[in-house]
Amino acid sequence: MPLFRRKATDLLDESTKSVTPEEEPAAAPRGYTPAKGRETPKRPSIGRRPTTVVKSLSKEERRAERRRLRAESAAEFRREGGPRDRGPERLLARNVVDSRRTVGTWFFGGALIVLLGSNQAMPPEVRLGSNILWVVLAIALIIDSVLISRKIKKLVRERFPNTGQRMGSLYLYAIMRSITFRRMRAPVPRVAIGDPV
Repeated sequence: MPLFRRKATDLLDESTKSVTPEEEPAAAPRGYTPAKGRETPKRPSIGRRPTTVVKSLSKEERRAERRRLRAESAAEFRREGGPRDRGPERLLARNVVDSRRTVGTWFFGGALIVLLGSNQAMPPEVRLGSNILWVVLAIALIIDSVLISRKIKKLVRERFPNTGQRMGSLYLYAIMRSITFRRMRAPVPRVAIGDPV
């Protein structure tokens, strides 16, 4: 005999049973929901936003607020730098560059002189001098970059022997900082020229 199956005699008894009027379910109106027997709880007011009306800012006030936020962000960037400036190795590279005079700071001024001097309207002697100046600037920049890179390599190996920083990206970071004018460097220099690093 199967476990979950009714007997044939039970089915026959149910089919012959008469339904009395008392057992018929009462017809409920459409859309009726029976009551739960208790009151719906109120939502807690703790942690909800205040119901006070926030005054909307005028156009000039919004513009002034945006200007203030932009100025704060720029000041923080000048002071702290961005994500690429994080880490003790980057700080060491910045200090190495900021503690010395670099050829890179004179590079753009020299490039402007070369640009003006190589004009076709200039005499041949001036054009020759500007070309020689360009070669001298390029060689001096290469030598200065090599010296900065060697110093950074030596100091990083001494102070951070287990560093995971790639040395090539550190050299490029320092060289790019060295060709930027000192006043325009971000983050701002923390050491003066001639200070020991």
